[in-house]
Amino acid sequence: MQTTVSTFLPTAAPVQVAPLRGDATAPSCCPPRPRLLVVPGLHGSGPDHWQSWLQRRTPGSRRVEQQDGSQPDLDAWAARIGATLEAEPPGPWIAVAHSFGALALVQHLLGTAPADDGAGVVSALLVAPASPVRFGVGPRLARRVSSAELLVLTSGNDPWLPTELALTWAHAWGARLTDLGDLGHVNPASGFGPWPQVLPFIERLRQRQQAAQRARAARPD
Repeated sequence: MQTTVSTFLPTAAPVQVAPLRGDATAPSCCPPRPRLLVVPGLHGSGPDHWQSWLQRRTPGSRRVEQQDGSQPDLDAWAARIGATLEAEPPGPWIAVAHSFGALALVQHLLGTAPADDGAGVVSALLVAPASPVRFGVGPRLARRVSSAELLVLTSGNDPWLPTELALTWAHAWGARLTDLGDLGHVNPASGFGPWPQVLPFIERLRQRQQAAQRARAARPD
């Protein structure tokens, strides 16, 4: 699969998108609206982080809380993602991961088969992923993810993984990639608290997921 690359051009006014809501009472004709899973990076995402802002504005969302957020243990972090999902009612999820959390999410997805019923993480937004090589997990993560649609958002001057290096990983994962420009590590240190511009990316994933689910439901048995 050829990696699709696009460039992010911020609008003058932020696009307003309705929060994701899990809807267990949706009529059978309509696919359930996916819930939001927030996967922070090292040391978690504090109250000023855009991920915390996103979670606060999204009813029904869940955050993956690591047992030790200061230790980048790929297997433990991936297992924690799985445990968080298993503790919730079955249904589709859109995961939004940052930094090392993005690597843990990829590890979780590599060990997950696509669900026939569309449950689990069906789409993922990987924002400023950390470098797998720097954490010594490169060979483990250099594989295609088949269980979810991936969109990677990168920054040209990200000290952890600039766009030019992220392209290789997006290709390995079978992901699309959008270059946000020079935005550092896309965290509070680089000016990212509330971040309305991330909402259209999430909404686009949601629409694509629901269209795919409708197409599956329309297939004859």
